[in-house]
Amino acid sequence: MPHKETIVPLRNLREKKYGQVLCYPRFDLSQIAGRLEELEALGVKALEFSGESGVLDMPVLGKGCVGIVVIAHTNQGKAALKIRRVDADRTEMEHEARMLRRANSVRVGPTLLNVTEDFLLMEFIQGSLLPKWVELACGNDVVGRIRKVLRCILEQCWRLDEEGIDHGELSTAPKHVLVRSNDKPCLVDFETASIDRRVANVTSICHYLFIGSHFSEIIEAKLGKINKADLLKVLRIYKRGSTRKRFESVLDTYGLRKV
Repeated sequence: MPHKETIVPLRNLREKKYGQVLCYPRFDLSQIAGRLEELEALGVKALEFSGESGVLDMPVLGKGCVGIVVIAHTNQGKAALKIRRVDADRTEMEHEARMLRRANSVRVGPTLLNVTEDFLLMEFIQGSLLPKWVELACGNDVVGRIRKVLRCILEQCWRLDEEGIDHGELSTAPKHVLVRSNDKPCLVDFETASIDRRVANVTSICHYLFIGSHFSEIIEAKLGKINKADLLKVLRIYKRGSTRKRFESVLDTYGLRKV
């Protein structure tokens, strides 16, 4: 998988090796013309192909069932661009934009910059996925740094619960939390988020971080054992109503309230 960045101006995106990402998974020159018009309307000047994921031998930031994420170069600098796959189970990106806009209202998620039918333009989060960040964390007070990051993640999940937005994918979250170089985490990817189902952000992320995943074993090795029975008990109480007091009881179970 190539990892060297390639910056391609819009006029060159008609070339098949780039156009097949723009219209993944089916290269279609007629669709590319319309998508280039959308990119121009968004103020995108070039796309940067770089990252640890890959699409048809091209490096990208991320690849999912709905979209491909690359870096966009605009007059305002770098941004993250989510490209709707032509075989996606939706015909537009507006739903994800609405969910992200609402998450932004409670200071969660990358800032939404703009949206068209086929593209979502967002703040570019320069950082590492949470598992990699924890693995590579070093220096003074590593344990304290990890605890602060986990506390911040839980706080963001509580704010989503309070706002009535269920992220939908936090019980298996290795690709949905980025940690910046200043140790500030950011929840990403709101494509399956909903305001129409019962919120479960705090309970889902707790299962991922502390109870039922391989990553929870890594956290336990870094920070020490947790009484999982006690955590499950307070989570059951929290599910009855996401009050601040009940949330703080969740934090107390892992000693995170005073971090």
